[in-house]
Amino acid sequence: MDDRGRLELIEDTDMDSMFILPLSILPITTNSIRTARLIKNSQLKSIVEIFRDEQTGSGQVDVEALPSICGWPAGELHPDLVIIRQLALLPSYDVYSLRISLRQLHIQVNEHATLRLSPDKADELSRYMIMFTRPLTRIIYGDDGVEVKNYEDLIRLFRDPDVAKARERLINMAKTLSIEPMEVPDFLENYGDTFMSLSYFRHCLERLEPYFTACLESLIPIRHHFQLRQNANLMKTCDQVEEVVNAVTANITGTLEAFERRTLQMWNNITQEEFQTVRGMVERQHVTIGAALCGLTVKMNAFARAFPHAHAGGPIQRADFMMSDMIQGIEIIRDAEKRYVTNGS
Repeated sequence: MDDRGRLELIEDTDMDSMFILPLSILPITTNSIRTARLIKNSQLKSIVEIFRDEQTGSGQVDVEALPSICGWPAGELHPDLVIIRQLALLPSYDVYSLRISLRQLHIQVNEHATLRLSPDKADELSRYMIMFTRPLTRIIYGDDGVEVKNYEDLIRLFRDPDVAKARERLINMAKTLSIEPMEVPDFLENYGDTFMSLSYFRHCLERLEPYFTACLESLIPIRHHFQLRQNANLMKTCDQVEEVVNAVTANITGTLEAFERRTLQMWNNITQEEFQTVRGMVERQHVTIGAALCGLTVKMNAFARAFPHAHAGGPIQRADFMMSDMIQGIEIIRDAEKRYVTNGS
């Protein structure tokens, strides 16, 4: 959202997105769709985007239309269709949810390294990672004024500490963790990846705040409109939209804050077992948080596309949008905690 209050579309790279899954990272054998993407539409249904171009727009097809498009033999269940059908049911395509979901579905990615955020997104998340990196630097470097701008800087400091006192503390930390000093950087990379996910989810939630405000404010003129307010179904829809946005964002915020408090407590008595406990707690919520945030992001994007500024469209147009695009699939967001409980295995 810019300074003039205009809502810009949320457009991340494929691997940074919550609602885009490039088929190129998967074991898809049909050449005609290997460059396609699974995307969530405004009703939160997964569809296959065959192409996207500024001039011609987006070429989208239903998953079940793929056999005729790809020329697969009639009467046979093509392996690619099996994979895509499974992936179409996933609630979010963020990399952290995907790691868990693909493992549970026994679907191999072409390169495991692809299930990572882009370097640009990692840099963007640096300000969120400070709360997780600061305890580490204090343990090893104390108050020596070491500056860490991102997590890669931290890992480099631990791989080659250039202060004698820091080396001594590094050795002591290794003893506390019951590992060799040379294993500490690898341990910290696992730590960093786990809490990068919390930073990512926090970032995705916070950037939606102006969209939530604009969306909920648009309900006011709908409720006050002399004709629209007599439509009981419309009023119920407005109440549902407001309830879901407020309740789900409050739940996500509370969950993230609980994890952040638990992380700070962890450093009072850090052990491998304690870290694994916290890491397990976080990973068990990846799919749940991802499902809710993916749904909210798609819905807010659809709202921004239809009403990019406060004066775009009147109450009637906004009421139509609420009854069509906004309410369709909203139960997926509302029931994310019930629907997508995962054991993190």
